[in-house]
Amino acid sequence: MSECTRKRKPAKIKNPLRPVVANMWKQSCGLLAMTIASLTLLAGCLPEEDRGDIMDVTDFATRYAAAWSGQDPAAFASFYAENGSLRINDGEPSIGRDAVMETARSFMGAFPDMVVRLVELRQTGDHVEFHWHWTGTNTGPGGTGNAVDLKGYELWTVDEDGLILESLGHLDDDEYQRQLNAGSEAIDLKRLLTN
Repeated sequence: MSECTRKRKPAKIKNPLRPVVANMWKQSCGLLAMTIASLTLLAGCLPEEDRGDIMDVTDFATRYAAAWSGQDPAAFASFYAENGSLRINDGEPSIGRDAVMETARSFMGAFPDMVVRLVELRQTGDHVEFHWHWTGTNTGPGGTGNAVDLKGYELWTVDEDGLILESLGHLDDDEYQRQLNAGSEAIDLKRLLTN
C-alpha cells in the first residue's frame, strides 16, 4: 500500500485554550467547595446578638456559682424572680425568693466552706442546664464532719427579666448520703433493703 492510500489518523489540533479552561474549571470547583464549606461553618455560628446572650448567661452562671459559695443567702436568692422556685431532686420546692433564701441558708450553714463551680452550660430548648461541681465539709451545727465532692446540674427556666423562675436541681442523692455519712454508725435502710 502506498503511503498516499494508507489511512492516516487525523492530526490532533491542539487547542491553546484547553489548559486555561481546565484550570478555570479546577479553580471553580475549588471555589465552590470552599464556599459550601464556609456556608456550612457559618450556618453553625450564632448571630452576633445570640453570642451576647451566651456571654450574658455565662456571666450570670459564674456569678450564681460564686453566690452559692459566698455564704450570703440573700445575695444568692437575688438571682431568682420574686416568685421563683428551687427544687432539689424530688424534694419539696422552695417557692418565692424568701424560701429560696432559706434553702440556701440551710446549705450554707451545714457546709460553711462550700464551693460551687460552674462546669458547663447547655441550652436545652427554652431551658439552660447549669452543670456544677460542689465541694464542702459538713461542719455546721449537727454536722458529720465529712466532706462532700459532687457533680450535678440545675435546669433553669429564666423569666423575661433574666432571673431564675424555676430551678430543678439534680444530684446523686445516694452518693451524697454515702459521702455525708461515711464512717458513721447510721444505717442506711434504703441501701440495706435493696441488698
